[in-house]
Amino acid sequence: MARRDHHEIGILAYPGVQLAAVHGLTDLFETADRLHAEQGGDGRRLTTSRWDGTLAPPAPVTAVILPPSLQGDVPDDRTAPLVAWNGDRHRAGGLLCSVCAGAFLLASTGKLAGRPATTHWALADRFAERFPEIALEPEKLVVDDGDIITAGGLMAWVDLGLRLIERFLGPATTAATARFFLVDPAGREQRFYSRFSPRLTHGDQAVLKAQRWLQAHSGDAVTVPMMAVQAGLGERTFLRRFQKATGLRPTDYLQHLRVGKAQEHLELSADPLDRIAWRVGYGDPGAFRKVFCKLVGLTPGEYRRRFTVVPPA
Repeated sequence: MARRDHHEIGILAYPGVQLAAVHGLTDLFETADRLHAEQGGDGRRLTTSRWDGTLAPPAPVTAVILPPSLQGDVPDDRTAPLVAWNGDRHRAGGLLCSVCAGAFLLASTGKLAGRPATTHWALADRFAERFPEIALEPEKLVVDDGDIITAGGLMAWVDLGLRLIERFLGPATTAATARFFLVDPAGREQRFYSRFSPRLTHGDQAVLKAQRWLQAHSGDAVTVPMMAVQAGLGERTFLRRFQKATGLRPTDYLQHLRVGKAQEHLELSADPLDRIAWRVGYGDPGAFRKVFCKLVGLTPGEYRRRFTVVPPA
């Protein structure tokens, strides 16, 4: 039997896995284990092993991680045998974790049904269509639901790794590990990094006409009746079909478009915030800040400080 203070993390190296994440997680946990011992330790250990799902671990694993893939959403014929393997680990008391596209493989076990989860924001629509029974939260970088933890983007393996280090070795070792790797130990959200990507493959040609028109006129004083005219539909029919096709109400869709364009201006220009607000369609800078913060999770000023590519004057 494994000692309760010895935590073994199994990293699943499935076909197409991102090897940078596999090696990075291994380095992260090995460093955390060393730092914990150097700080005086308390008998707790954190070790890693790599599995391809064809062999059972010789001892119970505390957690299994399904890393990202660079090949899009993961499951295919090669990964099907791994679904049962992960289910067995969970039934044996193991913690199941995924990063990015690894959530598709985790969801295929059925263990996420009715539970919250996250995946890469660019995969969110495909994930929601394939697994409608899962409460997807794509704006979050990490969703910790006790015995299952999911993380969002490709590099979110760092955030997941730090979360596991905190759980198994404590906050002091987590902070020391974050300092060693020069990473932010907390406070990030996936929506800081995402950019609005409208649905354009829904097949409703009338709605597509309105979407293309909005793309060019989002900075104007646009109203729902004007959108309906562009679609060639009555207003009530337009509202119903637009939300069905895009997943958003027309006014919410317009806000996403405007904020996306504001993000570009904040990254690529030194223009004052009030001028950017006016340029993307907001006459009231206060209203612009409120909507921007609601959708992005940062104020426009905070976003500019994080993501600007304009060199300081």
